[in-house]
Amino acid sequence: MKKPQQSRITVVPLADQLRSYHRGWLRGDLIAGVTVAALIVPKNLGYAGIAGIPLQNGLYAAAAGAIVYGIFGSCRQISMGPSSGLAAVAASAVLAAGITSEQDAATFVAGITLASGILFLLLAVLKMGWIAQFLSRAVVTGFLFGAAIDVVIGELPKLTGTEVTGSNPIQELWSWLGTLGEAHQTTVVVGVIALAVVFGLKAVAPRVPGALVLVVGGLLAAAVFDLGARGVALVGDVPSGLPSPELPDGQLMWDNVGTVALAAVALVLIGFSQTAGDARAFAAKHRYQIDINQESAAQSFANMAAGLFKGMPVSTSLSASSLNDHSGAKTGVASLTSGATVLLTLLFLAPLFSNLPKPVLAALIIEAVVMGMMNLPEMRRLARVQRFDFWIAVAAIVGTLIFGVLAGVIIGIGLSLIWLIGVATHPEMPALGRERGTQVFREVDGHPGDEVIPGIAVIRFDGGLFFATADALEDRLREAIHSTPDLTGIVLDCAGINFVDSQGVAKMADIVDLANEAGVTLRLARLKPAVRAILARDGAIERIGEDKIHGNIFRAVQAEQAAVGKGPDNQPG
Repeated sequence: MKKPQQSRITVVPLADQLRSYHRGWLRGDLIAGVTVAALIVPKNLGYAGIAGIPLQNGLYAAAAGAIVYGIFGSCRQISMGPSSGLAAVAASAVLAAGITSEQDAATFVAGITLASGILFLLLAVLKMGWIAQFLSRAVVTGFLFGAAIDVVIGELPKLTGTEVTGSNPIQELWSWLGTLGEAHQTTVVVGVIALAVVFGLKAVAPRVPGALVLVVGGLLAAAVFDLGARGVALVGDVPSGLPSPELPDGQLMWDNVGTVALAAVALVLIGFSQTAGDARAFAAKHRYQIDINQESAAQSFANMAAGLFKGMPVSTSLSASSLNDHSGAKTGVASLTSGATVLLTLLFLAPLFSNLPKPVLAALIIEAVVMGMMNLPEMRRLARVQRFDFWIAVAAIVGTLIFGVLAGVIIGIGLSLIWLIGVATHPEMPALGRERGTQVFREVDGHPGDEVIPGIAVIRFDGGLFFATADALEDRLREAIHSTPDLTGIVLDCAGINFVDSQGVAKMADIVDLANEAGVTLRLARLKPAVRAILARDGAIERIGEDKIHGNIFRAVQAEQAAVGKGPDNQPG
């Protein structure tokens, strides 16, 4: 079958896709769209439940996100809609604003969704999609894990039919444990069966849409066993019909402008990092081009549409996007089909969800956050590969649980920046030795059997030489001067220096003075042309001496040995 052709990126990528559309793709696009809709409809009911808004609002967002992204998104396999992580942020924003009314919560969530869409548009216009990289993967992993625990604890009372108190998840969990003696038995039975069904299907039949099976099974059980009459709480009225566009209450948003701004930033950082990574992966798999700034614009329009139509924040769903891909999606027509199917559900099937038992909805939510946000394999990988990243993730989890989801985002951003500053200001500067019988110089710590050249300190600087690292380089060379016996020369391997600022250039001049005062010769090896040009511009190369700039470390060492009257084998010449 003919493959989709690579197309140029335009303001409306779907238009380019339709110009080269092959009719053989239509079947795959339609099947994928309907299949994804069957997955996301029940899940989006749960995401709305996480956010504390009417269930139909989750479907409003799903339809708006899928249709708008299908038109403006540059990735052909992405499925755009609400997600558990974004729903948790929205719920935390509602809690931080002190909103208790469900309708006010719906208005507020729509408002922060619209605000995040505007922020996405700003990033697209300024071409600042790279800003999402400031939230490290370790922080995102920890934040989502903590938010998932928060959500799970919040859903436990629905499984037992009890009420809890507490200002944070730990207090809520303690309160819930104290209410177990008052648990409603029928509610507990329904909740346990629902959990067993949804997690059991995930374990033994992962291809079966467990959320859909659970919702259908819950509705049938409510009708057959008359669960409402037996004291099991039902979700209540879910009306049919489509929403009309509506701006959020301006006064409500202004009264909580700080929370709105913080939530919008959190939604953008989390949402964009998910969408950008997934879009790149699908584009690479199917060999076509995406545009990250176009993705920012598409996510902006999708969130603004969701906000205007009383929805909630949207981003990519990896599970839904993967299903979209595996079901044969070739273009954005698949996403349009998903959105249209959700609209039909709202028009004709929405009232059916009114009889869904709350413990079934709670089980649906718990499965969504446990499987979608609690990334145990990644936590184990962080602990194995880089303990520092692991403890950052743990700190994000603890911060989220103690101070709340929004505060967890701030803690996560702070940890990411601290980590970035720490790495940037403490570049590696290992001592190098020569592999015996070769001209290769390697890190002495990793190769203790390598030859350390007597009287010459060979040091590699890994990082940019700028205001934050300049003093560290001087301190390292000062240490080498005082700790190396009979030191005559320092060879600084500059292969890792790809950037130097004015302060770095000035520091290089200071280092030359330091070496001269100590009676030591400073030699530079493997200096990049761009860095050399900047050093020459300020006279640093002239002060060091052209004859002390070398193409590789071995030549620099040979030159120093010759200068002090020793042969290449470190014997007097």
